[in-house]
Amino acid sequence: MTVSEPLPTGERPHPGASQTWPAPAKLNLFLHVIGRRSDGYHALQTVYQFLDYADELEISPTDDGRITRVTPIPGVAEEADLTVRAARLLKTACGTAQGATIRLRKRIPAGGGLGGGSSDAATTLLALNRLWGADLPRPQLAALGLQLGADVPVFVLGQAAWAEGVGEELTPVELEESWYVVLTPPIHVSTADVFNDPQLTPYGPPITIRDFRKGQTRNDLEPVVRRKHPEVDQAFRWLEQFGETRMTGSGGSVFLKVASIEQGREILEKAPGPLTGFVARGMNRHPLYSVRSDDSSGSAGTQRLRS
Repeated sequence: MTVSEPLPTGERPHPGASQTWPAPAKLNLFLHVIGRRSDGYHALQTVYQFLDYADELEISPTDDGRITRVTPIPGVAEEADLTVRAARLLKTACGTAQGATIRLRKRIPAGGGLGGGSSDAATTLLALNRLWGADLPRPQLAALGLQLGADVPVFVLGQAAWAEGVGEELTPVELEESWYVVLTPPIHVSTADVFNDPQLTPYGPPITIRDFRKGQTRNDLEPVVRRKHPEVDQAFRWLEQFGETRMTGSGGSVFLKVASIEQGREILEKAPGPLTGFVARGMNRHPLYSVRSDDSSGSAGTQRLRS
């Protein structure tokens, strides 16, 4: 069990030198499935908030034009690695002849609904945009990120957000930056399998931000995941003895808001052996929010992006 640690800021990169850049986890504080779009994807409503618990990327610009992954991820081929794909996408978009070496320190559990892969991709875009001197504005980076996954834009734009569409229509929100206990069972939940489950329907009606602030929310994916994955159901049942428990994203991580880091640590100490977890604080700003290469962060107001 771990407790969140201070995040590196990555705000003062030196050209040609290796720099460490944080890629924070996120929570979906709720997730409603409100319909199916003409393109086959589900229409969603959710709220994203970052956590001060992160993967770390060590990125070095190179002159050879190659994108090199130093640390393999078990079960993930280099061609499928979102950090590699993000780097290559940006390289094509900005036309640079430079390359990069990417080393990833993975802390966020995969398949937990905490956005680790999406966050890694977003941090790669943000870091190389600066290290390569590409100077693309954040909305353009976010649009590139959308080609990699629906969760990537919120990490690029860097603010806690109300989200609609497939998660790419983002409106910044200010939230209480609470402490959370996050527990993850030893399984990998497939997002595609969850969304394709026939028991996901019927869809609920849309809600408003006011409804969210009144607590009129749920995670519509939770019943499907708990049915398909007994380990998630067991983690949920164990944690809810301490308070209102939610599942984040398509699972299988579950979380509970707590009053303090001390309370969170006490709960973690009691967690059953198969579960891993951490205590972290919610953040309304990505730790790289202030890292800018252009004259406009593009983060104010609702962002509607095109892939």
